[in-house]
Amino acid sequence: MTASSSRLQGVFSPVLTPFKPDYSPDPDRFIRHCRWLLDQEVGLSVFGTNSEANSMSVSEKQRLLDALLEAGIPPGRLMPGTGCCALPDSIELTKRAVQAGVGGCLMLPPFYYKGVSDEGLYRAFASVIDAVADERLRIYLYHIPPVSSTPISRGLVARLLKSYPTIVAGMKDSSGDWNNTRAMIEEFGPQGFDVFAGSESFLLANLRAGGPGCITATANVNPTKIVQLYKSWRNADADDQQKALDATRAAFAQFPMVAAMKAAIAWKTGRQDWAVVRPPLVDLDAPQRQTLQATLDKVAFTMPNAGALA
Repeated sequence: MTASSSRLQGVFSPVLTPFKPDYSPDPDRFIRHCRWLLDQEVGLSVFGTNSEANSMSVSEKQRLLDALLEAGIPPGRLMPGTGCCALPDSIELTKRAVQAGVGGCLMLPPFYYKGVSDEGLYRAFASVIDAVADERLRIYLYHIPPVSSTPISRGLVARLLKSYPTIVAGMKDSSGDWNNTRAMIEEFGPQGFDVFAGSESFLLANLRAGGPGCITATANVNPTKIVQLYKSWRNADADDQQKALDATRAAFAQFPMVAAMKAAIAWKTGRQDWAVVRPPLVDLDAPQRQTLQATLDKVAFTMPNAGALA
């Protein structure tokens, strides 16, 4: 993962949030997990979908961000999720992130109301940008219609880029539709708009199309091999590497992703509290854990230095 004052590239992870048995965030394990990811050269998209961010309050996120900064985590390697349903929450969290010097902010559209217009979404993003009023702000739009049911259209991207060409820096495309990702890269990439794939399943295609990399859930648990493909995508074995990544991804995708990744970390670290998810999510039951472990064994899944997460 590389960062500059204006562009982020490489592999990022929506960092899992460890919870205690009472469902409160565990900052110590959160910091250790972030350090482990940085050691694997993975950037930190804290407060993303797989972070269970929309089950946390703004104050909880701010406390975790402060804990990372106090622990010496480089802010330039952070791309926190700051988009909330309530406009004041998005403004507050984004201001705090920019003041901390983060590399960028990954911003969901306000997603509770469905069928909203591009005009409404434009006003929402523009209101955050205008209220933050800081030239350091870099927004990466978060397009995840399978979850949010609130798509970010190419017309909306074009309008935002026209109004805020130095601030609207890119997108995470978690549509699962490679044709959409490619179209975004082709139309807006020449303007410096960086379109990250939302899964390592599209990492090789993204890089070959001129994209910057991926922001992917399973970088939480399979960072080494994902980063390896990012670094060696021009090599002759790149397609084989992609197939291996797809097999590992498929093993986790048999189950709810957050619970499966946390179960894998609990397995590899021996810390069962890693399996805790905050309601309304539910952890895997014993048969599911056994199936997951057997499937991961078949694809030779490993987590180097997993003891650092214990």
